[in-house]
Amino acid sequence: MIKQKEYARRRRQLMRMAGEDAIVILQAAPARIRNNDAHYAYRQDSDFLYLTGFREHDAVLVMMVDEDVDAGRCILFCRERDATREMWDGAMVGLESAVQDYGMDEAYDIKELDSRLRELLQDRDRICFDLGRDPLFDQKLIGWLNEFRGTARKTFHAPEEIHALDHMLHDMRVYKSREELSVMRRSAKVAIEAHERAMRACRPGLNEADITAELMHTLISNHCEASYLPIVAGGANACVLHYITNDEELCDGDLLLIDAGAELDGYASDITRTFPVNGKFSPEQKDLYQVVLQAQLEAIDEVRAGRQWQDVHDTAVRVATEGMIELGILVGKLDDLLENKDYKRFYVHNTGHWLGLDVHDVGEYTIDGHSRELEPGMVLTVEPGIYIAPGSEGVDERWQGIGIRIEDDVAVTREEPRILTDGLVKSVADIEALMAD
Repeated sequence: MIKQKEYARRRRQLMRMAGEDAIVILQAAPARIRNNDAHYAYRQDSDFLYLTGFREHDAVLVMMVDEDVDAGRCILFCRERDATREMWDGAMVGLESAVQDYGMDEAYDIKELDSRLRELLQDRDRICFDLGRDPLFDQKLIGWLNEFRGTARKTFHAPEEIHALDHMLHDMRVYKSREELSVMRRSAKVAIEAHERAMRACRPGLNEADITAELMHTLISNHCEASYLPIVAGGANACVLHYITNDEELCDGDLLLIDAGAELDGYASDITRTFPVNGKFSPEQKDLYQVVLQAQLEAIDEVRAGRQWQDVHDTAVRVATEGMIELGILVGKLDDLLENKDYKRFYVHNTGHWLGLDVHDVGEYTIDGHSRELEPGMVLTVEPGIYIAPGSEGVDERWQGIGIRIEDDVAVTREEPRILTDGLVKSVADIEALMAD
């Protein structure tokens, strides 16, 4: 669990980046209706969670940046405790706890937001706020600014600018602290356990839904939730990249691709493994699997401080393309196939993404038109994949209907790559041994 001093440090850092005479405003995620009067399970906005650890809806964080930044004010508007509401929904944080337990300087009822924020905006040079998330709040904020500008007196002035907050905040989130890495390692451990349970349970005749249930059992029993809808794709379903139907029979002789992760304390893990339904790779499956595995191993080796983001992808693509040439899946010279991107018929996605509070975490991949340099504290997935759909023209039938992806979570350090998910088997021999156990 992230400690309150960590949240306080993040808020101070953001205030320093915002600069003097700025006001920072963030909204909590709204509660969302699934249907009629049934709600989706609530998940806090990741930016809001990153700065507060606060997990209730109907909340707004306001940070006042003063000349002495470290003495800036952090104000949380949230719901007052309500005994009747608590009887239905459980305990609420309330104003007193917002100050004592969440490190806020002040806390006020969310019902007071309109009147108090009007006052807080006075004499601020600029507002740091992400327009577009909540059109109603955007209209309200712009309305206040227009009102101020029309009535400004010598005693106060109105903010002249609205600065996007996400650029500053999201760059902060790219770099994980020691505490964050510890939580992500624990999240990965739960995901590893879920994948192992799925491998052991798998056999011909089961349904994809049965394996999904095994995954969810492990996540829930470890007080986690799925960091995204699991992909449990048997046979040719693995060639559908975002397959989430998870409701078809598992057939003898097919592969099963599972892409599933755990969310722990808000932080995601993201793992993909592909393995034979019957526990034994066929020669063709083994050959193609080895190509993907080698591509991943060499790509992971590129996850080093000073290398570029693009280096990871380029390495995986080169190795995968070489392998597909050797197997006769692609025909031509390596350099030509790479230059013409002919590999994209079967290698269709990027080799990874940032990972953190979001599965596809925030942060730029290019800076000033150049691939971003990898630095210690960054965490990314490395997930090469080859997908040969049924009916692929010019490809021998024995390769068709095979989809393979292998994915691990990797942290950049000052030395070798740190694989957060390295406890999960992925060699052919180790997979077959685990499934035979």
